[in-house]
Order: sequence, then structure tokens, then C-alpha cells
Amino acid sequence: MGSRSAGAMLWLLVCAALLLGCCQGRFVVEKNSLKVTAPDDLKGTYECAIGNFGVPQYGGTMVGIVAYPKANRKACKSFDDFDISYKAKPGAFPTFLLVDRGDCYFAKKAWNAQKAGAAAILVADDKDEPLITMDNPEESGNTDYLENITIPSALITKSFGDRLKKAIDKGDMVNVNLDWREALPHPDERVEYEFWTNSNDECGPKCDSQIDFVKSFKGAAQVLEKKGYTEFTPHYITWYCPEAFILSKQCKSQCINHGRYCAPDPEQDFSKGYDGKDVVVQNLRQVCVFKVAKEHKKPWLWWDYVTDFAIRCPMKEKKYTKECAEGVIKSLGLDHKAIDKCIGDPDADEENPVLKAEQDAQIGKGSRGDVTILPTLVINNRQYRGKLDKGAVLKALCAGFRETTEPAVCLSEAIQTNECLENNGGCWQDKAANITACKDTFRGRVCECPVVKGVKFVGDGYTHCEASGSGRCEINNGGCWKDTKNGRTYSACTDDGCKCPDGFKGDGKHKCEDIDECKEKTACQCKECKCKNTWGSYECGCSGGLLYMREHDTCITGIAGYAVYKYRIRRYMDSEIRAIMAQYMPLDNQGDVQSHSHHIEM
Repeated sequence: MGSRSAGAMLWLLVCAALLLGCCQGRFVVEKNSLKVTAPDDLKGTYECAIGNFGVPQYGGTMVGIVAYPKANRKACKSFDDFDISYKAKPGAFPTFLLVDRGDCYFAKKAWNAQKAGAAAILVADDKDEPLITMDNPEESGNTDYLENITIPSALITKSFGDRLKKAIDKGDMVNVNLDWREALPHPDERVEYEFWTNSNDECGPKCDSQIDFVKSFKGAAQVLEKKGYTEFTPHYITWYCPEAFILSKQCKSQCINHGRYCAPDPEQDFSKGYDGKDVVVQNLRQVCVFKVAKEHKKPWLWWDYVTDFAIRCPMKEKKYTKECAEGVIKSLGLDHKAIDKCIGDPDADEENPVLKAEQDAQIGKGSRGDVTILPTLVINNRQYRGKLDKGAVLKALCAGFRETTEPAVCLSEAIQTNECLENNGGCWQDKAANITACKDTFRGRVCECPVVKGVKFVGDGYTHCEASGSGRCEINNGGCWKDTKNGRTYSACTDDGCKCPDGFKGDGKHKCEDIDECKEKTACQCKECKCKNTWGSYECGCSGGLLYMREHDTCITGIAGYAVYKYRIRRYMDSEIRAIMAQYMPLDNQGDVQSHSHHIEM
């Protein structure tokens, strides 16, 4: 046995012992629901396990028809070889392909199903057991197809799979709804997420996918963080070396701090290249970069550092060194002294508080299970499953916001469909004022009366919304009646609601009719008065050349009569006021105050 294989075998034994010692939590299988709507004897909701490849539709649903192939039932070969296609015809339901477990990788089955035109793949377990997570293959063989899988995948139990197959064999059409709406918690307006990663760039496709994701997602992550929509934390998996192996060559080369924090050899060859302890130190440095950047209120600089380090300091070019890392730190203006202090002494026989915290965080708490798959994304304390891709991850983050609080990026056409564009989402709208209660969300739409120019609309959002409060009349006249005739405009809108103005009667909302004051004898009724109704008012004249006094609905004689009338009114009011005041204070000429009747002589 060569040195590489012997060393690798010993290290596998070390890791097995180490995992038994450190991982006392549990692995949680992340699930979504599958609802069967037909046939009747299968109706119900079932659990299925989300595959760790492809693109789960977090926050959404998919409807389709289940098909079970007559050949290639394990989907380990291309369906083209069997002249089988599952491409949906225009207007038809998409196909969810049911296949059997075994003989090839789960991801290979999904890839063959996708190429055949399936919209999703359901893998039926071949043994009676609890649901498991379908993961990507570990080795770096011909797995280029992994990055091209875009359909969602789900593992179902053997018993449920057998029932589906039986129904399909009978000729039943099996309608199902795959539902990811509750696969991620969505409690509030901020999403908290973690990325468990590794600085090693020599571990094959998984390492490549990690750094490719960091590079592509950096821009979106930094914008979301800077605007306060998200709170991001990077993490790094480390293990400890069991005490029985601490003095072994493998532990010494793969661990720091006297066997407390370890990582596998990057090349799986202890005789050349970098050692696992080099990876642990670089992982520690990346954690410390984040901690120091966060202390300076710039946690998003972690994305810049990790991206630049991967570009400038790759293992393949023998630049995976402290000196190269410090060059990146300097170029980003980070406090290298604070970072060095955070790193501490890797050779010391003592705990490193930063790495100890990382090991503790690795163990599952609450609804989140242990982190054992690398890389792992945790969103709102729930592990993400699926393709590590910018678009897929952004969709998952968007699913983590409480509905209506998601940022604008979550409502772009590339992320979701605007349901308000079709029939206004079934919500209330005022086409004339271009106002709608339909609010597009990542998860669909809500019918919610809007606020327009500071004016709040109230109602159920579906059939009725009405402006309320001050300023309501500025928005489509508050939904009240309004009309203009002969250059004169009247409105029924008030701050308190719709009320026909003086001179009109009606509901104030849809209709206000002119009141004929002359006919109803509510004005211009004096003996000499001549009444003429107008729209919203009336005109009153006097016979015999008299002058009409509108405020008193009476006729008087010319200008002189008006003057005498005003003078007597004023004298009367003055004497009334003096009489009232005399009741509360003495007046110099109180004796002159006469009692007055309410009759005024003209």
C-alpha cells in the first residue's frame, strides 16, 4: 500500500472516530410537501425530502402530472436511448417523473429526467426507512452536468412510491402539487443566513462551486447587507483529533492547537502540497476578517476578501500563504493587527475561542440540524437544499422575508412572476385614478388597500377601497360625486366622507341632485320676492324696485332703505350686547340702558 493510500486510510479512521466524538446533535432532513389532488384514493398531503441539487422553488408551488416510465425506471441512462420524451405540449400540465432509487447517483437521475423534458423528479426509495437527503456525488469525475440541473427533486418513501406506481399502472391520472411555501421560515422583514464554507480550493467540484458562488453572489449579498435587509455570517467546519491520535503524523499535519482543530489534507496526500493545518489557519483568518470587518460596521468586506484571496492566492500556484493573505488584507484597508490578534497562536496547546465557537455552532440547535454537508447554506435557521447558484439562492433568501416586506430585487421578472399583471390579481382597482389594491410579492400577491400620496385607503382590498382622512379629496375626489356645469363646479368630498354640498341632495358618492329651493319653498319666500332656481343655488329678486337681502330673505327699498336697515340692525345689536354686559359688570351709563324687544321697526 502506497504512502498516499495508507495515509488516507488512517485519516479516514481518524475522521470517523472524531465524528463519533464531536457530533452529538442530529442531521435534519429538510422537507417540502406534496399534495395529491387526484385520484380520490390517493388524495392527501405527503412529506418529501428536498434534494441537494437542482433548484427547489422556495416560497412557491408547482402543479403537474406524475409519470412512471415503462423502461429505464431508475433513470440511470438517457431517455433518448428509449425514445421517451416528457416534454409538455402547449397548454398541458408539466410532467413530474417518478423513478426508482438505485444503480446511479441521485443527481444523474435528475439530469436524465430534465433532459427528457420532466419539470421535476420524484425518487421513490427502495427500502422502508425514514426520508434521507439526496446529495451530490463526492468524487470529481464527469459531473459537469451538476451545474446544469435546474429542475427540483424530491425523495418519497417506498410505501408512497408504491401507491403512486399502482395508480399509474391502473391508468389513473395522478395530479400533484409540490409545495415549498413553508419550507423556509419567513417571520419578519430581515433574513438571517449563514454560509458554511472552506478556503480549500483543491477538493474538486464542491470547492469549485463554493468559490464560483461567492464570486457571483457577492454583489447581491453586499447590497442586501448594506441596506439592512439581511444579516449574514460565514462559518467554517473544523474537527478535533481524538486523543489517541494526537501524536500521529496525520494529526500533527492536519491540526493546530495540539489537535483541537483539524481539516482533511487538501490533496489527500500527506507527502506533498499543503496540509490540513494550512487550511485550518486560512479558515481561521477568514473568520477573523469577518469579525474585524463587522466590528468596523462593514461586514460585507468578507465577500471582497474571500473573492480576492481565491483569485490571488490559489493552491495550484503555490500562493496559499500567510504573506499572500496579508497582501489581500492590506489592499482592502482592513486592520491586520486586529486580525492577527484574533487568529492567536496556532501552535499553542490551548483553545482558540474563535474556532471553539465555530465547532459549537456546527452542532444543530432548535429546528436546525448539525452542519455535516459542505458547503451548507442556512436561511432563517433552516438548511437550504439545492443548487449553489446565485439565482436559486436569491430566490431562497426572498422566500425568507415576511410577505410584502421583501426588497425590490425579489420582485424582478428574473425572480418571480408579477401576478398583478393578470386581471389585477383579482383585487380592487380604480382604473380612472390608476390606483390598485394589488401588491405583488415574491410568494404571489396580496389585496391590500394602498396609501397614495400620504392618503390611506381603507376597505377589504378585494371589492372595496376608499380614501380616508385629510387630503382624501386630492385623490380622485375621494371617490365622491363631482360635477361641473356652466363654469361652476361642485364636489361632495369632505374630510369625513361623501356629503352633497348645500343646494344638492343625494348619497354624495354616486349622485347629488339639485334642490329646487323655489319649488320646495326653502328660500326667497317673502311677499315681494320673485324666485328663480339655478343649478346648486337660486336667484331671488324683488318686485316694485325693491332690493333683496339674501341673509334675511327679505326685500327693502333701494339704497337708502338698505342704509337705514343696516343702521337699525347695528343699534339693536349694540344695545343687546350692552344689556348682556350689564349683567356682569357696572357701566358708567348703566341707567340709560333700556330693555329691548326683538321687534325692529323699519
